[in-house]
Amino acid sequence: MRVTTPAKVNLSLRVRQRDKTGYHPLLSIVQAIEPYDSLFFEVADEDRLEIEGIRLPVDDDNLVWKALRAAVPQRKRGLHVRLIKEIPTAAGLGGGSSDAAGALLAAEALYDFEYQPSIAAGIGADVPFFRAGGLARMEGYGEILSPLAAATGFHLALVVPPFDLSTPAVYDAWDRLDQLDGYHVEGSDLPPSLRALGPLINDLYPAAVKLVPRIDEWRSELAFRWSRPVLMSGSGPSLFAFFGSNEEATEAVDLIPAGSRFARAVSPVGHGARLLSDG
Repeated sequence: MRVTTPAKVNLSLRVRQRDKTGYHPLLSIVQAIEPYDSLFFEVADEDRLEIEGIRLPVDDDNLVWKALRAAVPQRKRGLHVRLIKEIPTAAGLGGGSSDAAGALLAAEALYDFEYQPSIAAGIGADVPFFRAGGLARMEGYGEILSPLAAATGFHLALVVPPFDLSTPAVYDAWDRLDQLDGYHVEGSDLPPSLRALGPLINDLYPAAVKLVPRIDEWRSELAFRWSRPVLMSGSGPSLFAFFGSNEEATEAVDLIPAGSRFARAVSPVGHGARLLSDG
């Protein structure tokens, strides 16, 4: 069985104060994008996870296992899972949550698991979104999703600078900054199909800059080279800008500074995790 799972960008991310649950309620506009991770599932005598493309933990802390435990707490047979990573990690693109959504989809096919948004949200805030994909408004702790009409007419130049940002550390820094508003983009700086959703703003950007000032240097340099506003996805450090065609986005990628971890022209996609084949 093969499942593919997309990445995402937070076109907008508004954050509220940490509440009694210990988490920050969110209001985000999220778009599924290329690239994809691929997961292959095969029933086996014991659990085993292989990861290709990057070195990551394969033990019980991996979100793939966390998702499978939540979906099927008493599995009688093991699973051999092979994960081919294309989505950059620790980048604000939701790769781990996307893989978890793929594991839940596999559990539906293998074990007759009945999908529930509350279970998905308990694994990670982005997991319910990756079950649906496309363009959506995400609220609460990720469990409240409102699908939006597909936005068309744009592509993205996506860049991951050469450093990591810890999501918990960024949220903690945001708490200490008295919840400053982030950098925002609106009006004619947005593609026509997104203007009704603006202004687009990421409240976590000031906190990310506080932790790693280099991200503002990268954003400013990209904005200069591309002659347009540049936004950050999630808790960073991924940066992106809108272009009218894939060709324009590809040309923009050719202009980025040396040393990025990942750089690619990408397109929005209208789906989440997908089951491509099973045996």
